[in-house]
Amino acid sequence: MTYDELVTAVSDYCENTFPTTDMDTFIRQAEQRIYNTAQPANLRKNVTGSLTSGNKYLQCPIDFLSVYSLAIYPAAGGDYLYLLNKDVNFMREAYPNPSTTGKPKHYALFGPRSDNADELTFILGPTPNANYSAELHYYYYPESIVDAADGRTWLGDNFDSTLLYGTINEAFVYMRQEGDMVKLAQERYTQAIALYKNLADGKQRGDAYRDGQVRVAVS
Repeated sequence: MTYDELVTAVSDYCENTFPTTDMDTFIRQAEQRIYNTAQPANLRKNVTGSLTSGNKYLQCPIDFLSVYSLAIYPAAGGDYLYLLNKDVNFMREAYPNPSTTGKPKHYALFGPRSDNADELTFILGPTPNANYSAELHYYYYPESIVDAADGRTWLGDNFDSTLLYGTINEAFVYMRQEGDMVKLAQERYTQAIALYKNLADGKQRGDAYRDGQVRVAVS
């Protein structure tokens, strides 16, 4: 389902033509709800960066939301070491002296960057004793179908029912639609999101060889 097809379908279901700005808001709100219900592999991104000797901070990417993993390895190449996620209180107690250096073992989300209060920073412990390369695997929001140049996204192509009914729900709230229609749209959305969640939190996280395939009892 493309952006134009989505707009047409929502307008038809709601029997209403919405201003573009309102329609785009409905779509973005639906996408945000969907992406926070389950996180398929399409919402994961990898970036590499650098740790500088004596600097215990590492900037987060501007589209960063949460961490899947953070690993470091020698700048010249070598084995990966996955760091353990802790909170800032642990970091302060475990590594009270920032001038004490070593190979980092832990990290925490420290807070906003000094140069941009809207973006976050990691704090590492101990403070790096050398230059290291870092690889961050993280969760982010992909480009909205509203902004896609070709009007297409993975969600629209693969789970158009989820996107459609999610957007209709947002439109119904805006319209103050009658309760029975809202209930029906919510039921359809619940059915659609179950399929999305089955993929994201089920099939993509399983291994048929080790976990076995899903079986339904035959009566």
